[in-house]
Amino acid sequence: MRQLTALDTQFLSAESQTTASHVAGVAILDPATAPTGTITREGLISLLRERLHLAPPLRMRLADVPFALDRPYWTEAPDLDLRDHVHESTLPAPGDDDQLAEHVARIHARRLDRARPLWEMHLIRGLPDGRVALYTKVHHCAIDGVSGAEILVSLLDLSPEPRLVETPPDVPAERRPDPVTMLAGAVARSVAHPVAALRSFTRAAADLDAIPLASALPGARLIARTTRRLLGDERPRPELPPLAPPRTPFNGTISGERSFAFGSIPLVEIRRVSRTFGMSVNDVVMTLCASALRRWLVSCDALPDQPLIAAVPVAVRTARGSETIGNQISAMITPLATHVDCPKERLTMVRAAMLAAKRRFAVSPATWLSDVCAMFPAPFSALATPTLFRLAGMVGTGVNLIVSNVPGPPFPLFLCGARVLSYYPMSVLTDVTGALSITCITYDGRLDLGVVACPDRVPDVWSLIGHIDEAMEELTTLAKRERAGETESEDGSGDEPVAASEPVIVERSAPAVEKVPA
Repeated sequence: MRQLTALDTQFLSAESQTTASHVAGVAILDPATAPTGTITREGLISLLRERLHLAPPLRMRLADVPFALDRPYWTEAPDLDLRDHVHESTLPAPGDDDQLAEHVARIHARRLDRARPLWEMHLIRGLPDGRVALYTKVHHCAIDGVSGAEILVSLLDLSPEPRLVETPPDVPAERRPDPVTMLAGAVARSVAHPVAALRSFTRAAADLDAIPLASALPGARLIARTTRRLLGDERPRPELPPLAPPRTPFNGTISGERSFAFGSIPLVEIRRVSRTFGMSVNDVVMTLCASALRRWLVSCDALPDQPLIAAVPVAVRTARGSETIGNQISAMITPLATHVDCPKERLTMVRAAMLAAKRRFAVSPATWLSDVCAMFPAPFSALATPTLFRLAGMVGTGVNLIVSNVPGPPFPLFLCGARVLSYYPMSVLTDVTGALSITCITYDGRLDLGVVACPDRVPDVWSLIGHIDEAMEELTTLAKRERAGETESEDGSGDEPVAASEPVIVERSAPAVEKVPA
């Protein structure tokens, strides 16, 4: 029996009529490689039954403390019926990308049933060329990006021939926690909570200038420096730029509806840009997002004159982290340079901002997200979080959006013998984090992107995929010019270097981001 952490519980508390706190993904599968040439619901259920012991979050359910006086517990679900979790549907003809995205968005908007283990799978048929899609969602209180990828990998194979999985030993069924024991624990933790909350507050105050909303408070930097000095922490910390997010059309209160769009970029193109400009793949991804968001805001005549602020989730899992259920994450907060018109200057500023955020994160406590959640008693969080999130969306915003990039395997994987062609991740929308999220994963030589939005605030979510396409073309052209300039400088035969403010001419015969045919 394991109790949820304060951070895990916060993902539960954040749920409301307009917020569903699960993470998800859509895998596009080619059954032609499967031994039977098809994927069936029964085949998925059989696979899950054989490998369920490799994925603890899929076999656990919540045990609530009476009167919500404490954080819930995880307990084994002895009566788990996989048929309640694996569903099947068929798209109407022609089964194109738009229809798939609309179908997935409707499923993604629905909250999970808390009386059962918090996950679902949906096998979706009707795509062209015999392909199928598999949409999977798991509640964020049970997994983060890294542990979610680990669960996915436990169900996948390196070849069409499924690997043999050792049968787990029989373990006595775990007893469900009784109400008296849970209430006794709640009383003990309520007595100790003021001291624990004070420790969490002190740790968070030492990093106040790097926390959304709090960093905008008058004197946040002074409070952070003073707290660190009182704690005896004299390590120098890189100064961060202002982290006050501007208002945009996709910030504010959201509805319960969702829209979804997806695409892919060849990883070789991203790496070519990263090598040319001496930056990481993740820096290139952040630049792509900054450029795409700028184009979208310009098209809406709503571009702020200050940069958007993005939260970038960071895994802080320990060596034993894969053995546990729940979240071990923090977040870097960084500006996106959307206010900069020149593409090369925007790239340079994003790279510098990400470097500053990484350096700051390296010397700062990686617990600020958990500490903020732990400051409030469980009953208060359960009752007040939806209202506080709603109010935050009305009067301001914590960040403009979340941009997440999860590393995946560089080789193909197979599910029930079917090759996984692409995997498009999906994340959570809240009033605090905005009506738009961009999630990426590298897989088999591609960067697969999933964009989730609230259609009331972002009615044209597919246009963002188009803008990412344009941004990739822009960076590719910049990289070609940069390499050409270096070559000309070496042989002394070049003209004057191209000014950074000159317009970029796109010379590509095919789009970098493609709506992959299903």
